[in-house]
Amino acid sequence: MKVAFATQDLERVDAHFGWAKNIAFYEVTVDSYTFIESISFGGDLQEDGDEDKLGPKVAALKGCSILYVAAIGGSGATRVVSQNIHPLKVPQPEKIGDLLDNLQVAMRSSPRPPWLRKVLSKTGERTFDFEEETENA
Repeated sequence: MKVAFATQDLERVDAHFGWAKNIAFYEVTVDSYTFIESISFGGDLQEDGDEDKLGPKVAALKGCSILYVAAIGGSGATRVVSQNIHPLKVPQPEKIGDLLDNLQVAMRSSPRPPWLRKVLSKTGERTFDFEEETENA
């Protein structure tokens, strides 16, 4: 699945979605993750009520399943969710690599967290969670 990270420094999730200078993209599976690309955004990215700056960012997220952000406003969240992308807020700056590792652990866990089951069901990935295997004799 394709996952995006709002970042100022390309190393940590440390940016509000609307103000992010960069969005880094990774392909994530249960066993590995691979950097795909980063897209940089210029211009005035400060909080100013200008909703036009969100359009290019939302368009860049095409094909993503999850977006990690430090924060996201109501308008941005609405646009992201309408594209079937699940935004996840990171309460303090966190390394992208650590978030990827934690996502893989969640993908392997059983049962999976409800938000992840929902994301995986939209991507068409296997979502079977068996707490116990039972035998029918």
